[in-house]
Amino acid sequence: MTSWLEISAGRLTQNYQALSAAAGADVPVLAVIKANAYGHGLALCGPVLARAGAPWLGVQDVEEGVQLRRALAAHGVSVAQQPRILIMGGPLPADSAALLEHNLTPIVWTIDQLEALHAALHSARPTRGHGEPFDVHLEIDTGMGRQGVAPGEPLQAVLAWLLQHPALRLQAVMTHFASTEVAHCELTTLQRERMERAMGAITRFGFRPEIVHVGNTSMVDNGEAAPGEGSSVVWLKGVAARAGAQPMVRAGIGLYGYCLPVEGSDTAASLVRRKLLPVVTWRAAVLAVAELAPGATVGYNGTFVATAPMRVALVGVGYANGLRRELSSGAAGGWMLVAGQRARILGRVSMNLTVLDVTGIDDVAMGDAVVVLGDGITADDHARLARTISYEILCGLRGTHRLVE
Repeated sequence: MTSWLEISAGRLTQNYQALSAAAGADVPVLAVIKANAYGHGLALCGPVLARAGAPWLGVQDVEEGVQLRRALAAHGVSVAQQPRILIMGGPLPADSAALLEHNLTPIVWTIDQLEALHAALHSARPTRGHGEPFDVHLEIDTGMGRQGVAPGEPLQAVLAWLLQHPALRLQAVMTHFASTEVAHCELTTLQRERMERAMGAITRFGFRPEIVHVGNTSMVDNGEAAPGEGSSVVWLKGVAARAGAQPMVRAGIGLYGYCLPVEGSDTAASLVRRKLLPVVTWRAAVLAVAELAPGATVGYNGTFVATAPMRVALVGVGYANGLRRELSSGAAGGWMLVAGQRARILGRVSMNLTVLDVTGIDDVAMGDAVVVLGDGITADDHARLARTISYEILCGLRGTHRLVE
């Protein structure tokens, strides 16, 4: 193994607690661990967050849900202590039997989805019995334009179908905001208004959902979300109260120590960003150390040429492991940490290998571990150099995960 990912259970717990404190004691936080816990390892992070008190864990699809259910059991989290698991990507008809078998709760928004679930529930009745109905969470498309039923006639059609099929229970209603990191955002105001209208229709149909949930990390962080209306968490509490429901927020990337800055305001608008700590430390092994003479080239196409004697270290990590090729040397190249010191990347990042300049760093030897990502070089640093966002950097991490304190 030439590179690996160390996941801090202590920091993951601390971040969850910080997000929970920012949301408020009366607003539970659903911990989003989809996309393999944003590259951090779903099977490791899920049990840690369960023990931290997360009442819900959110995954992308049924495959992740089944993996998570098994991981919770394998790590000694009893059935009574296990959080509910929300399938956030929407179920396919082929998923219905597994949803029932593993007690996974789906987000739905079409009658086709509901009919497939209802048919599977009817088929399973000989083994499930005729007890409690099966819970679903209904997503409202308030302006994200991806998942969700549109308010108005499409929503009314779904609600009418649910009234006729009480074997499926509307446990929760939710939506997703598009610009939660923007202070005083008109789109957020518009989405709030659409959600309020949708909730009015839902209650007029006679539904009383237990939960209303919205948001992401930036929603929890942004204290000035809409013009003259304050934070979205305060707004959510009002919407839920009028429906007689429990408000809940969702948080993803903040669990892992990252959060987009609040745009259009000073740092006073940020409620939690500065309290979050990166959870992953990505390390790689030094495979060899060598001396370079002036004129020597490094990497494909010889894009780096030594102008003086140098000492270099060959490290066993590259773009196959998720290290972005944009960090190759140049006007704004990347670096790693060797013995706590910056060592710049020389030449092009290769598939499984990268060369570092360790001139002036003493006692570097084969087998030493360098820091590819962690304290001192963050996913935000990688994202800036790769011209992307920290989400993409983290979700692209590949390798063996190790849980550390």
